[in-house]
Amino acid sequence: MEDSLNCFGALALEVSPSATAEDAPVQFPGGRDSLGQAATEPLIEQVLIDLQRLLPEALELDLGLAFAAFDPAELLRPGWPVHAALADLLVGAPGERSAARVVGLWASAGRMPARALQPDPTLLGGPLRLLPFVLHGRPDRIAAVGRRMEDELMEKGMAGAATALALQKAFELPLEHVRYLSLHDLCAMTALQYEHAGLAPVWSLLEAALFTPQGREVVNVEQEPPALFAEGQVRIALQRPAGLEAEAAALGLPAAAVARMRQMRARQWQAVLAAHGVAAELVEIEGTDVLAELDAAMRRH
Repeated sequence: MEDSLNCFGALALEVSPSATAEDAPVQFPGGRDSLGQAATEPLIEQVLIDLQRLLPEALELDLGLAFAAFDPAELLRPGWPVHAALADLLVGAPGERSAARVVGLWASAGRMPARALQPDPTLLGGPLRLLPFVLHGRPDRIAAVGRRMEDELMEKGMAGAATALALQKAFELPLEHVRYLSLHDLCAMTALQYEHAGLAPVWSLLEAALFTPQGREVVNVEQEPPALFAEGQVRIALQRPAGLEAEAAALGLPAAAVARMRQMRARQWQAVLAAHGVAAELVEIEGTDVLAELDAAMRRH
């Protein structure tokens, strides 16, 4: 299958929040981060039943499914490392190459068969957990299935009730919904989530890192720290109070207070980008030409 291509997707588990006091922050149970072989066998059958209903053409392709639950940030990283590792194991798996193969990957003694397929325990406890899958086959078939995934999964991709109940039991998570997503669906959901959280500039930087890693993206938004993505890395400006006096006057705040708020914001952006595997450096800015200094910092590295 030398001329074959891959199509990436995920089975999304929408987790119900834990019961907490009225004024307490919303929390989500962590559940299990991966499954052993015995737990995966009935799930593979349920997934195939779902695909027969949702994407019947996919059954003509090789399917690789990792029974590990990831945070969205782990799937949305430059180079798509989780899906890439899954695709490598799928292509290299033994089996008859003249027929479509189904390869389920599980944990042995709590460890997945590749390092990239091991969920980060520090990212457990979010509202969305994702089981990555890969479809592999001839370019014409992959293209057709990929188009259908993009056109239909977001609206029609709900998993069957039996699949949802089986996943809820296996991962020990209270689930509200289980649905199939394309990777672009996941990107769209994440972009919307970041916009609602006031992190739209971070998504601009992350989107560049994911889709145009050799390109350049500038963020220069009012009341936000200027930032630059280039050469696969991000530089975020830390401006001194003297460079923020005009903005501070407009806000009716001391320049030092605005600088502190900007620094906190920059560190928040840095942490979010780090979760997505994007290196972000905070750069102290001396003058008023912020973007020129960010460019200079990029060239120094």
